Amino acid sequence: MKTLVMGFAALAMTSASSLAYADVLAEPPAATAQAPRHVTSPREAFGFDVGADYHLVNYTQWEAYLKTLASQSDRMKLVEIGKSSEGRTQYIAIVSTPENLAHLDRYQEIARRLAKAEGVSEAEARAMSAEGKAVVWIDGGLHATETVPPQALIAAVHEWLTAEDPEALRVLNDTIILFAPLNPDGMELVSNWYMRNEDPLKREFGSIPVLYQKYVGHDNNRDYYLSAMAETTNVNRQFFREWFPQIIYNHHQTAPAGTVVFMPPFRDPFNYNYDPLVMGTLSEVGAAMHSRLIEEGKPGSTMRSGANYSTWNNGMERSITYFHNAVGLLTEITGHPTPSQISLVPDNQLPRNDLPMPVAPQTWRFAQSIEYSQSINRAVLNYASRNKDRLLFNIWRMGQNAIDKGNTDTWRVTPSGIEALEAAAGENARRVDPALYNSILRDPARRDPRGYVIPADQADLPNAVAFLNSLIKTGVDVDRATQAFTVGGKTYPAGSYVVKTAQAYRPHVLDMFEPQDHPHDLQYPGGPPKLPYDATGYTLALQMGVQFDRILDGFEASTERVADVMAPPPGRIEGSGRAGWLIDHAPVNGYILSNRLLKAGVPVFWQEGETRAGRATLAPGALWIPASDAARPIVEAAVRDLGLNAHAVARAPGGDRIALKPVRVGLVDRYGGSMASGWTRWMLEQFEYPFDVVYPQRLDAGDLAKDFDVLVFASDMIPADLSAAAQRDQPEPESIPAEYRGWLGHITAEKTVPQLDAFVRGGGSVVTIGSSHRLAAAMGAPVQDVLLGADGKAPASTDFFIPGAVLNTEVDNRQPLAFGAPARMNVFFNRNSGFRHSGETGSIVRYPQQVTVSSGWAIGPQKLSGSDAVLDLPHGEGRVIVLGPDVVNRAQARSSVRLLFNALFYGPAVSAEE
Repeated sequence: MKTLVMGFAALAMTSASSLAYADVLAEPPAATAQAPRHVTSPREAFGFDVGADYHLVNYTQWEAYLKTLASQSDRMKLVEIGKSSEGRTQYIAIVSTPENLAHLDRYQEIARRLAKAEGVSEAEARAMSAEGKAVVWIDGGLHATETVPPQALIAAVHEWLTAEDPEALRVLNDTIILFAPLNPDGMELVSNWYMRNEDPLKREFGSIPVLYQKYVGHDNNRDYYLSAMAETTNVNRQFFREWFPQIIYNHHQTAPAGTVVFMPPFRDPFNYNYDPLVMGTLSEVGAAMHSRLIEEGKPGSTMRSGANYSTWNNGMERSITYFHNAVGLLTEITGHPTPSQISLVPDNQLPRNDLPMPVAPQTWRFAQSIEYSQSINRAVLNYASRNKDRLLFNIWRMGQNAIDKGNTDTWRVTPSGIEALEAAAGENARRVDPALYNSILRDPARRDPRGYVIPADQADLPNAVAFLNSLIKTGVDVDRATQAFTVGGKTYPAGSYVVKTAQAYRPHVLDMFEPQDHPHDLQYPGGPPKLPYDATGYTLALQMGVQFDRILDGFEASTERVADVMAPPPGRIEGSGRAGWLIDHAPVNGYILSNRLLKAGVPVFWQEGETRAGRATLAPGALWIPASDAARPIVEAAVRDLGLNAHAVARAPGGDRIALKPVRVGLVDRYGGSMASGWTRWMLEQFEYPFDVVYPQRLDAGDLAKDFDVLVFASDMIPADLSAAAQRDQPEPESIPAEYRGWLGHITAEKTVPQLDAFVRGGGSVVTIGSSHRLAAAMGAPVQDVLLGADGKAPASTDFFIPGAVLNTEVDNRQPLAFGAPARMNVFFNRNSGFRHSGETGSIVRYPQQVTVSSGWAIGPQKLSGSDAVLDLPHGEGRVIVLGPDVVNRAQARSSVRLLFNALFYGPAVSAEE
C-alpha cells in the first residue's frame, strides 16, 4: 500500500487528494476487489511519472503499458475496437471488479436492452436497473495537442487498478468503466514531436507539420453524426451498438483564460429534440464535479457563461450522446508538459455562480492538471455509483418516452413556433389567449413525423444508402420494405427504406431529417448575435440530397430490419445493345466509375443534351461509354458494386458531348495542415480521383502546367490578407526535419498569385471553394461580391450573419458544372458570399429572389437575393471556377460536392477542346 500511495504522490496528488477524500467515508465497501500484489506503475513503465514536466508518453508506449496492465490485473479486460486511419489499434480498457468482469456479457445485455427500451416493461426495467451496473465511458486524446487528457488517462487506468479505498471499491462494484484512448495516430505524432528535442526547454508541439488526425485534425470532434472517419465509427459502435454507456466523459483542453477548467453545465441554446431528463441529469453530474473540486480545495472551475460551449450541435462526441439519451460530459482543462501560466483576468477573480471559486494567477505544472483530472473522474464515477439504479432506469425511461412519442401525435416547441405565437398574440404579449397554444403550437400541420420513407426509386439510391449507413452507425433502427406498400395514397416499391420515430433514438432521427430551427440568439435586443459554438443548421438528409417523405400519421409496411451498414443495392443493365452504355449523371458514384474508366484508358463522355435510352430520357450530362473489352468489366462491376443503372444501347447517342480526360489534380494545402483541405482529400480518395497535395513553395516556383491540369483551393486556404506578414507564423526551416521544409511558405499576392494567373491563362483550371473565392478576385477575374459595400467592407453582423446554415438554391442543371444536380439544391453556407456575374452565360447555381433557409439560423439572408452561388469564369485559355458555398463541408455535403467533381473534369476537358 505504501508503494501505491508514493506512486500517486509523485503525480502531485497530495493536498486533499482524490484518495484522501474517500478515507472519511464511514461506510464499509460494497464489495471487495482484491488488488494484485503488484501492478506496474507509470514510473516503472516509462522511467518518469505521468505529469512530469517536459515529458510525454507516446501511443506505442501507452499500448505496451495497456497490455502489461491487462496481464497483471484481474480488474481489467483489454478489448480491441478497431483500427485508426493509419492502422494503429484502438482499445478500450474495461475496468471493474473481477466478479463484474466475469459477467460482462450479462451487464452489456442489460445496458443494451435498457438503452433501446423496445419490448421492455417498466417492471422489467426496474429489475434490470437493480441488477445491472452503470456503464461510464472516460476517454482522452481526441485532440492530440491537448496533451493533458491522454496522459491523465494513463494515470486514471493505473489508479483504478490499484486503489483500495472504500469509495473506489464501491465504485468498482457498482460500475463498469470504459477507458478509451481516442486518437492513437495523433498521440504518437504529438508526443514524438515534443520529445524529439534533447533540451527540455526547446520541446514544443506547436510546429507539427500535419493535422493531428489524418484528414481532419480538430474536426475529428465534428464527425460523430456522419461517422466518416474510422476512429469515429469505432467509438460510435461502442456507444450505440455495443456498450450503451449512460455517461460519456470526453476530456479536453484548454480552459478559459484565468481559470483551470471548464465543466458542465453548458450555456443555451438548448436543443429541443432531446429528452429534458438528459439535461437534468447533466446538471446533476456537473454539480458533483464542481463540488468535488471545491471540497478538495481545487479552485478555478467555471461553467455556462464561462465559455461558449453549448448543447445545440449534434456533431461532437459528447453532444451526440444527448440525442441518444445519455449524459455527455465535456471538460476543458489548462495544462502543458512545459510549465505554463494561469493568467490574471480581473473579472475572473470575483466569485459568481458560474465561477464559484476563482484561482489566483500562478505558474501551473502539468501534474496539477493530471491531479484535477483524476479528481473530476472520481466525482463522475462516484455519482454513477451513488445513482446506478437511476441512471440505468432513466435511460430506459427516455427511450420509452421516445417510443411513445413516435406512436402518437406530438409537437416539438421550436423557436419559429414561439415567434408565430408571439405574432398571433400581437400587443397582448403579457396576456396571451391560452387558446393560441392549441391553434399555433398544436397546429396539425406542425405535427412531428411518425416516420420517414426513403424511396428505392430515387435518382441516387446509393447516396441515400450512404446516409442510412450514418444512421445505422449511430444506432438508429432502419428497416427495408420486403414488398411494395402504400402510405397516404403514394405507393413505394419494395426495397424502399423506412425509419420510424417510435424508437429510443428518436431525438437523433429527428435531428438528421428535420431542419434545425435555431433561436434568434442576440447579445441583447437589437444587438449583435451571440456566436454559436458550431453550425446552427446541419440537417444531414438535406446536405446529402436524400429524397424522403415525412409521414405524419401512423403507418405500417412489410419490412425487415437492416442488421448492419449496407453496400448499395446492385443496379441493373437494361437493354442488350452492343454499342455501349448510357448512365445517368445523378448518382455520385458515377464519378468513381468515370475515374476507373479513365485510369484504364477507356473513353468516357458527357452528353450535353437530353439523351434517349430505350424508354428512358436521361437528363443532360449522361455518361456515354463506348463498348470495348476494357470497358465491359469496369461497367459491370460498377453496376454490381456501386449500385449504378446502365442502359446498353445499340447505337451511339447523337448530340454534342464532352470528352473527359484523365485529370492531374493538385490539392493545395499548407504546413500544419488545413482541415478543409483534409476533408476534400478524403472525399477525393473515396471517389478515386488521382491527385497530389501541393504546397505554396511549389506554386511559387511556377511552370504549374507541367504537373497539373486543375488546382483546388479548399474553403480555408485563402486569407483575406494575402501578405505573408498577415498569415500564421511558421517555424524556422532549420528547426524542423528536412523532409518537411518544402511544405513551408504562404500563398501571397506577390509571389503565388502571378504564377496561378499564368497557369490559368495558359489553359489550366483553378477551382475555389467557399471563402477561397478571394483568390479569383486577386487574379483579376470579374468577381463581384454582393456582400461587400462600396467601401469594400462586409456588412455588420446585425445586418448579415449566417454562421453555418443550409440554404436552398436554384440550379440550371443543363450546364456542365451542374450536371446531375436537382433543380433545387441545398448547400451549406458558412460565412461565405454570393456574386454578380457578367458575360453572356446564365446563372449556374443561384440563390432565389426569396432566399430560403432550409436549416439553421440566418440574419439578413435576403442580401443574397438573386445572386450567384457558382461562377464559371473564362480566364485566358483556362478557367477560374468559383464554388461559393462550402460544397464539401466535412464530407457531409454530398449533394453539392458534385459541383466540385464536375469542375475537376469540366475545366480540363473544355480547355483541351479549345
